Amino acid sequence: MPRIVASGGRNQAYQDFCTAIKSGVSAAMLLVDSEEPIVVTSPWRHLLSRSDDRWQAPTGSTDDDCHLMVQCMESWFLADREALEKFFGQGFNSNALPAKGSEIEVQPKESVYKLLAAATIHCKTKSVYSKGKHSFDLLAEIDPAKVTDNSQWADRFVKALKNRMGC
Repeated sequence: MPRIVASGGRNQAYQDFCTAIKSGVSAAMLLVDSEEPIVVTSPWRHLLSRSDDRWQAPTGSTDDDCHLMVQCMESWFLADREALEKFFGQGFNSNALPAKGSEIEVQPKESVYKLLAAATIHCKTKSVYSKGKHSFDLLAEIDPAKVTDNSQWADRFVKALKNRMGC
């Protein structure tokens, strides 16, 4: 089974990935938010072209080692409204979210946060959506099939992960 290392911020995730590659961990994979629309087909080219990143693929790493959540991890949540409703409970307003089947990858990062805040503002059992308070618990609840059906980049990541695991 793969081991997940939540590194904290994106720069730390990149540094941890580079360290793993330099240490000979051939199965290491980097998964970070794209932060903005992806206009190239290579995840490493995207990260190199971003002025806030300018990340080089470490020697020995390929595009198969680098994966992007478009445009942020929370975009994946939009693919599984049922999980959101169950997680947040009474007061959750699914009408505040984009229509089912909307392209989750084109939603700007700040828009996704605003949509989740609007959908959760009246929740009785949980507070308004907060990345620090809810994100990883919610990530464990969403249906991967719904996410991969709605995100080509999530689908790419899951296929690469299954390939690494020999599935």
